[in-house]
Amino acid sequence: MMSVATVSPILHNIDNRVGYLKRGLGLDSDYSDLGVIDQRAKRLKVETDVLGVSEEARFAFDEKPRFSEVRFGYIPKGLLLRSDEIDRLRSENTRNLLLNHKKLHLVLDLDHTLLNTTFLDEMSPDEEYLKTQTQSDHSLQYVHVVDTPSRQLMTKLRPYIRTFLVQASQMFELSIYTMGNRDYALEMAKLLDPGNHIFGGRVISRDDSTETDRKSLDVLLARDSAVVILDDTKNVWTNDNRDNVIVMPRYHFFRSSCQKFRLSKGMPYSELKTDECDRYGGAYLANVLRLLGYIHTIFFNEVELQGWDLIDRDVRLVLKILKKEVLKGCKIVFSHVFPSNVEANTHPLWKMAEQLGATCSTQVDPSVTHVVAANARTQKSCWAVKERKFLVNPQWIRSANFMWQKQPEDNFPCQ
Repeated sequence: MMSVATVSPILHNIDNRVGYLKRGLGLDSDYSDLGVIDQRAKRLKVETDVLGVSEEARFAFDEKPRFSEVRFGYIPKGLLLRSDEIDRLRSENTRNLLLNHKKLHLVLDLDHTLLNTTFLDEMSPDEEYLKTQTQSDHSLQYVHVVDTPSRQLMTKLRPYIRTFLVQASQMFELSIYTMGNRDYALEMAKLLDPGNHIFGGRVISRDDSTETDRKSLDVLLARDSAVVILDDTKNVWTNDNRDNVIVMPRYHFFRSSCQKFRLSKGMPYSELKTDECDRYGGAYLANVLRLLGYIHTIFFNEVELQGWDLIDRDVRLVLKILKKEVLKGCKIVFSHVFPSNVEANTHPLWKMAEQLGATCSTQVDPSVTHVVAANARTQKSCWAVKERKFLVNPQWIRSANFMWQKQPEDNFPCQ
């Protein structure tokens, strides 16, 4: 069995920890008095999609924990703790990582964030070559066939993933959190971290989640203030945790993935025999790794957060500081971008621009730097050309939001 030492530094001797708790509570030596169980509750199997996108749950617990307790089923021994002891462990674990290892926590989604998966029997004729060719037969890296109890899968890891995980693990303690079932999560963890050196058993699936169809940091032994999340959407997270999320551009490699999200333009990477890159020819994960480096530097830099004790700092404030720098100094006017029946300052794109540090206005004036327009024929678009202001399409803002840096205006022309 995997050593508990791989789960988290604070849990390096959980048997001693349990003994300490029991002595303090006056309990005998039976672990069951604390709710520490040798194996998880027996599960009833039901028909499901192994990726966790069907209507039914893959497994069902025979018994749900009480509201004041959380079962950390992904940790060996299936630890069940009361809320007060959870808070104590979270604080101690976070303090240990911050002070002794100079690390934050990083929670990673799987599908469309680190990898893309399809069923073998759903692959298109132009993807069939992937079933027979080896890694050396084509330029694509990290294509794997995975056997599951129900169907065979093919998984493509996102470009730059190996370097990303190794370098990110030097700044963060890494965990996986997926809405897929546990069997799928563990198989993907094996692909990403064959030696179990990076995740160390911190693989959280929907079977461990405390809320149906939602992710929550309450199953992580870390303080929310020290956690960064990488996911392809904020909507799957509880409202309390959305400020921790860095939204990644979705990784669509296979045709079935594109079809699921109704992306009909062009051929998928799998059929083109190519792969994802950003506008500069690099990998998206390389850009995210740079961003994580900035976050880590600012968080641990006493000059930036002067007067705050390390344990009291909040990484969510760092995220807001960095995001506000992206379009700082830009004054934006929108033209024919919002529906006529919508107040401009309530539209998501307006709010996104403000979160990125831009100033937004409904009227043009000499201080305006950018006109974001639906087409180049509007009155404000013509004004921008005449006054030599930047004229861009709305994707310029969305791309800046994904990349966490201002994008070249020439790459987003207004047609």
